[in-house]
Amino acid sequence: MIRWKLPLLLMAILGYLQYSLWYGKNNIYDYQDNVKMLANLHEENNQLKARNEQMFAEINDLQRGVEAIEERARSHLGMVKPNEYYYRIIIDTSSQKR
Repeated sequence: MIRWKLPLLLMAILGYLQYSLWYGKNNIYDYQDNVKMLANLHEENNQLKARNEQMFAEINDLQRGVEAIEERARSHLGMVKPNEYYYRIIIDTSSQKR
């Protein structure tokens, strides 16, 4: 009588464990989704770290050097030195599209 109950019990336990693994809470699919999400977050974090390092380098350059401040003033504000001429070339894009 025990001979056929033990294998049946073990098969029932194995079936339950397999069901939990594939379809239960925190199943294998959830795990794979979490691994992909974690990889995406690591990539985004690395990009943000690189951007922050670039910003800190620019801040240090602006605090220590006059050349960086001068370049910023020229490109963003259009400032020029005394006895220096600034030419701005504007291309008419409306005539080129026709």
